Amino acid sequence: MIAFSVLDLAPVLQGGDAAQSFRHTLDLAQHAEAWNYRRYWLAEHHNMPGIASAATAVVIAHVAGGTSRIRVGAGGVMLPNHAPLVIAEQFGTLESLFPGRIDLGLGRAPGTDPATMRALRRHHQRDSADTFPQDVQELQSYFAAPLPGQNVRAYPGSGLNVPIWLLGSSLFSAQLAAGLGLPFAFASHFAPDYLQAALQTYRQNFRPSEALEKPHVMAGLNVFAAGTDAEAQRLFTSLQQQFVSLRRGRPGPLQPPVDDGLNAWSEAEIAGVNHALAHAIVGSRATVSAGLQQFIAATGVNELMITAQIYDHAARLRSFEIVAQVRDELTA
Repeated sequence: MIAFSVLDLAPVLQGGDAAQSFRHTLDLAQHAEAWNYRRYWLAEHHNMPGIASAATAVVIAHVAGGTSRIRVGAGGVMLPNHAPLVIAEQFGTLESLFPGRIDLGLGRAPGTDPATMRALRRHHQRDSADTFPQDVQELQSYFAAPLPGQNVRAYPGSGLNVPIWLLGSSLFSAQLAAGLGLPFAFASHFAPDYLQAALQTYRQNFRPSEALEKPHVMAGLNVFAAGTDAEAQRLFTSLQQQFVSLRRGRPGPLQPPVDDGLNAWSEAEIAGVNHALAHAIVGSRATVSAGLQQFIAATGVNELMITAQIYDHAARLRSFEIVAQVRDELTA
């Protein structure tokens, strides 16, 4: 049975605020738990007016405290922004508060622009491709049982073995996850180009570890489900607008859906959005079912991480409910 999970960016809506976003996030998490989604992940972004999950560990605590069974975690924490010890302490605290329910997904991008990266007070003396593997291993050491003579330990965190995932949109993290024997999540919901190559690289080079005996892959997927294909396509225009605004260098709150968005965009912008969202599944229940079956067959993934930047909260809930119903039909 393939597990389905939820990726939430805690979208800030046009006309709304972060407080509303956090209420919607908890409500969606509670529904996701009732619909038997396996995980509920939140992502770290900075200086993004449309995303409220910058203080990712804090929002994870908010969600975990309002649910009881679903695993809650980061998809992900952008490790170059932080000292590994700080992340070990944060997630050691979360694991102590909510034992057996916390995941830690790690990315090597800053999740923001260069000026904001500098404002985060992490001095990148070397490229993240050089330091990320060492930072991951340092973080792992803080979660492991302490060694004799180990002077620096994470309190809490030491010995808790919080599950670590590596996230990626290229071959780098696929190779690293394989070498370290960690589960791997690919960001196919916005970076489709290297999906198959990354999965192949990970599976072919995987080395069993104490954390994982065999390869385990998750893929991110935009799924917008509604009563009809036309209704779902209209909901999808909120995400399309978000991508265009980001590429114009003017990120902002999530916009309501529109009927004529394409008319306001250039051909290059339309092509760019269509490319980035190439794996999106948008439509009625039947369309979503067919799309999910095709994607699963093509990738052989172990889990799907479903995301949907839908402006109307009720429509967003309904979309995730339809996906859960489709999942149950596929696995019956």
